[in-house]
Amino acid sequence: MINKRFPRLGTLFLTGMVAVLTLAVGVHAAQTITTPNAAEVRYSLGAGDNSAAVTPAASTPVLVMGVQNSLGYRGVGQVALLHVPSSFLEWTGIESPAAAALTSGFSGSAGTHILYLDYSHLVQIQVASPDTFLIHNGNSITMTGVVTMIW
Repeated sequence: MINKRFPRLGTLFLTGMVAVLTLAVGVHAAQTITTPNAAEVRYSLGAGDNSAAVTPAASTPVLVMGVQNSLGYRGVGQVALLHVPSSFLEWTGIESPAAAALTSGFSGSAGTHILYLDYSHLVQIQVASPDTFLIHNGNSITMTGVVTMIW
C-alpha cells in the first residue's frame, strides 16, 4: 500500500514544482508597455514660406515622420532625431523618393538640411536653431502636408 503512494506523491510533487517554476518565470518575464507621446504639425506653406519653429523632446529619441500631400509632389520621409538642449539637433534617416537616400548629421545652425518630404526635394525640414527645426517650402506653389513626432 505504501509502495502505491510513492509514485502518486512523486507525480503530485513534480506537478507542483512545474506550476511554481512556470509562475516564477512568468512573473519575471512580464513586460511593461507604455503609450508613446506624439505631436503632429500640419502645414500649408506658400512659395518660399517657413513653418513656425518646432521644438522636439530633449535628450530622448524622437521619430520624425513627414508626408507631402500636394498633387505631383507627394512624398514621405523620416528620421530618428536627438535634441541636445542649447547645443544641436542630431539625426539619421531616409529622404523622400525620387532619389531616396540616407540622411544624417548634426547641427545647431539655422538652414541646415535635415530631411526632404516631397518627391522633387523642394519641401524640407531644416534646423531653425540649436533647439528647434522648421518646415521650408522651396517650391513656387503652396505645399501641404503633415509632420508627426513620436517619443
